[in-house]
Amino acid sequence: MAVYSMTGYASAQCEVPGAMAAAPTGARRLGLELRSVNSRFLDLTLRLSDELRAHEPALRALLTAGLKRGKVELRAYVDQADGAGLAQPPEALLQRLAQVQDAVRVHLPQAAPLSVADALRLAASGSAQQQDLGPQLLELARQALQELRAAREREGARLVATLHERLQGLRTLAQQAAPLIPALVEQQRQRFMERWREAMQLAEGAAVPEAAQERALSEATAFAIRIDVAEELTRLAAHVEEIARLLDQGGEVGKRLDFLIQELHREANTLGSKSATMELTRIGVDMKVLIEQMREQVQNLE
Repeated sequence: MAVYSMTGYASAQCEVPGAMAAAPTGARRLGLELRSVNSRFLDLTLRLSDELRAHEPALRALLTAGLKRGKVELRAYVDQADGAGLAQPPEALLQRLAQVQDAVRVHLPQAAPLSVADALRLAASGSAQQQDLGPQLLELARQALQELRAAREREGARLVATLHERLQGLRTLAQQAAPLIPALVEQQRQRFMERWREAMQLAEGAAVPEAAQERALSEATAFAIRIDVAEELTRLAAHVEEIARLLDQGGEVGKRLDFLIQELHREANTLGSKSATMELTRIGVDMKVLIEQMREQVQNLE
């Protein structure tokens, strides 16, 4: 099953009859654009021209059925086609507008007369009301939605490949960190024992050797427990393998991956806080860099 990104773009267009059928040059273009970016939920924004606004519920239903997450913006418009001249309203319609204007000014003598732009707009509006663009609009929306899903699938495949690379980097860093801990613990134990022996020589027999030795061993043990990151490395490896499994499984994995990334951050932070050598600190920092890169990419997955 594919993994989809929430980022994509698609568009579709078609010609529709002109608003004023009497004008042969009145052909128009119906256009639709879809844009999507990442979001926690499905957030739809529709920007429709006035003559298309009645179809908003059908468009929302179509997008809701085809998409699960993302901030999606749909823009639909009707424009004059390239090369099409300005459509001339039918003479009968212009006469009707003149009659309506005269009737209005009988009661409202201060009303401004209709301008050419007003007449063209009213004529186009009256014709558009008789023309149902719903079937063409929904067909364009289906085409654009299919194209958008294909674009989101391609972007998702690229993100999955990148995430697998980051996961392999985390595995390599974990393998580098694992052998450092036993050597560090043994090194620190030897250091405590040397300090104990030096203390015995300075005390000149004032301290009880057995008690001092037990105290040194106790401090060495506490230090070993404090810097032991084996548990963190084990949990980190488990999270890495679970992320890899989800990426291979596909589907709507974005939210689960986001949670696992937070857990990876937690383990890397703990490993860094327990670091007792520069090498282990470097590994912890490199892990955080990889995890932060993964977090940004996972937030784009559906």
